[in-house]
Amino acid sequence: MTRREALLVLEDGRTFRGEAFGATGETFGEAVFNTGMTGYQETLTDPSYHRQVVVQTAPQIGNTGVNDEDDESSRIWVAGYVVRDPSRSHSNWRATGSLQDRLAAEGVVGISGIDTRALTRHLRERGAMRVGVSSVDDDRDALLQRVLEQPQMLGADLSAEVTTPQRYTVQAEGEHRLTVAAIDLGIKRNVPRRLAARGVTTHVLPASATIEDIRALGADAVFFSPGPGDPATADGPVALARAVMAARIPLFGICFGSQILGRALGFGTYKLGYGHRGINQPVLDRTTGKVEVTSHNHGFAVDAPLEGRVATEFGAVEVSHVCLNDNVVEGLRCLDVPAFTVQYHPEAAAGPHDADYLFDRFAELMQNNA
Repeated sequence: MTRREALLVLEDGRTFRGEAFGATGETFGEAVFNTGMTGYQETLTDPSYHRQVVVQTAPQIGNTGVNDEDDESSRIWVAGYVVRDPSRSHSNWRATGSLQDRLAAEGVVGISGIDTRALTRHLRERGAMRVGVSSVDDDRDALLQRVLEQPQMLGADLSAEVTTPQRYTVQAEGEHRLTVAAIDLGIKRNVPRRLAARGVTTHVLPASATIEDIRALGADAVFFSPGPGDPATADGPVALARAVMAARIPLFGICFGSQILGRALGFGTYKLGYGHRGINQPVLDRTTGKVEVTSHNHGFAVDAPLEGRVATEFGAVEVSHVCLNDNVVEGLRCLDVPAFTVQYHPEAAAGPHDADYLFDRFAELMQNNA
């Protein structure tokens, strides 16, 4: 089958020509790369990828098709999709369709047949940047001009665009033991599932939730979810995290939620050159001394001292986890209030299960605070 020609142009002018993959059209976003060799369906439906064009570094994508069980939200969130070699056929007993058809059905514009290794190396050297993908306009200069008109990810306030419009509940499996109020900044479905497996009922609240909403639920703890955008813009969730800690309600944050807690404690945040995105990132848990293989999706990080304890308004805080690739802060632990975070994804959707114990640590924190 002959595919329609497509064009990819980065904001610095670097250009790649290939074939249309998914929907025909034009799209813009921040170009980022994901190093996972599997888990593309979870990646596509992760709200944290909102307004990003994802480049898959694995050379062939789509082998197992798509199914009705592995979505992490109600839709595909990526702004665009870039692969080298889309599988011509899919084979998996759970598959209900092809990746190509799913992308086309949801209007996701992509490109295939390009040198994704060269593109990834370029992004590693120059950093994540704005990009345009088009299968309707072959004019490189015109597309570049439209790319330069797009907003930057730095300063983008996006959590309100992905959050649930109204509260919903995921019931505990078996005996109900604890209740969590989860602030949806871009939550993935596997988070409440991992909590439910531990007897936790999770009430998922909009990003605009208040401390009064949490008190009304009688929640044993609060969870701040992952999500897209620049944490420096999330003043509402930061204020809520401060109120939660002032009330001494246990708090656990993941990824964007970790950055929210960092800001609430008085630390700054900054944009990484090209971020961490994949399911094979090594992280040291300083509490146990173990190195975990972990799932990541973040372009921002907390600016906190790697060594020693820092005095904050809420007591002493220390860095609990560190990325062994680049020494980026991957977790914070409060010593005087019941709060901790990790920058990566222990819910493992997709990814390894090395960090699943963190949900046990969260449940233990709730029980000890009761």
